[in-house]
Amino acid sequence: MEKKLTLLKDKSYIRWTVLILLALMMFFAYMFVDVLSPLQSLLQTSRGWTPENYGTFASSEYFLNVFALFLIFAGIILDKMGVRATALLSGSIMVIGAAIKYYAVSPAFVGSGIEAMLGSWWTSFPASAKLASLGFMIFGCGVEMAGITVSKGIVKWFKGKEMALAMGIEMAIARLGVFAVFRISPRFAEAFNGDVSAPVLFVLILLFIGLICFITYFFFDKKLEQQLGESGEEPEEPFKVSDIGKLFTSKTFLIVAGLCVLYYSAIFPFQKYAANMLECRLSISSKEASDIFSYFPIGAMVLTPLLGGFLDKKGKGATMLILGSLLMIACHLVFALTPAAYFSKVVAYSAIVVLGVSFSLVPAALWPSVPKLVENRYLGSAYSVVFWIQNIGLMLFPMLIGWALAETNKGITNPLEYNYTVPMLIFASLGVLAFVLAIWLKGEDKKKGYGLELPNIKN
Repeated sequence: MEKKLTLLKDKSYIRWTVLILLALMMFFAYMFVDVLSPLQSLLQTSRGWTPENYGTFASSEYFLNVFALFLIFAGIILDKMGVRATALLSGSIMVIGAAIKYYAVSPAFVGSGIEAMLGSWWTSFPASAKLASLGFMIFGCGVEMAGITVSKGIVKWFKGKEMALAMGIEMAIARLGVFAVFRISPRFAEAFNGDVSAPVLFVLILLFIGLICFITYFFFDKKLEQQLGESGEEPEEPFKVSDIGKLFTSKTFLIVAGLCVLYYSAIFPFQKYAANMLECRLSISSKEASDIFSYFPIGAMVLTPLLGGFLDKKGKGATMLILGSLLMIACHLVFALTPAAYFSKVVAYSAIVVLGVSFSLVPAALWPSVPKLVENRYLGSAYSVVFWIQNIGLMLFPMLIGWALAETNKGITNPLEYNYTVPMLIFASLGVLAFVLAIWLKGEDKKKGYGLELPNIKN
């Protein structure tokens, strides 16, 4: 009797090591995404960035992904080139974009020829914000490509095993980056006399370390690929570009994509404004506000792996999406409607932590659901289409919030005196729409039996 080949992914310590390598880069990437988020008011006072300038900059991360369709191409590249090559490409793009963004906000940029050239047109948008936006666009291509690559990599190493738990742990580690950067960024800036570039440089160095993690992953994945070829387990039927059309004609897939864009548009753009919102509502410093908001990912960090394990063993993914949307609505309404006399630090902490719980329920259920809806050969493209649709919202809503903030606070120049009622109501309305889609998705699953409420581990 022929002995069955033991694959690398069958060894638990190897596949969990691989997960850590993938998750570390996402940890550093999440730090870089929000490295300037706690410094919105400092950017206004030291670099002249208005709320609308800041909103445009925050949106720029997603510009190329949406309008140049980079995310769609990223999915095709992933399905054609494989996980390991795409990981190296995405990591390199992130580092290049991050370096440009660092230079844009560094003291070296002030008074440079590049600043003079960029400042000669569109004068209402500072030169530093223009170049920072360019760097953020390039970084955004890399980080979103990395996101779909890591998702497909986890499926590759954990399918039929602890897939939702692995995805949950990866998300938890990544979100620890949000906690870390909201703690570190204002303190670094303060330590360097209000220099907003100091925390950016620190996280840029961490991204280099993340790229080394991706290089290390390359060799693990190459060995696994060799073993899969020997065992005959993979590859499956090859991916064809025409397969993308199947995604856009799948009602259930589009419901998931719609739920994703609505939910995440009320989370990530909120992160860009949360510190300043808390500064204004509680009359506290940016450091104190950042410390309060830093607890947002804690609930997600702790609960996402636990919920992933629950999904693996018990299921109930569609139900989690409904509950997560409800919690998000409640939290944004607390920020929008609680009278100033009752809006204390305790209320703020409580709402932030509950929002973190919501942010564990939805992603923990959402991402492991995608492999249940599409065939493995175009899983990378499926993730890329979801991320592309998500990026449309993530690009538009920071600009919308910046515009709403400026329109509802005309005449106010002090960034510590803004009224955030309308922006927070906009975020809450997104939660309502996400809730409707979550109920619809559960109904579709009940009719067609996709298994969204079923456990992932097959006995």
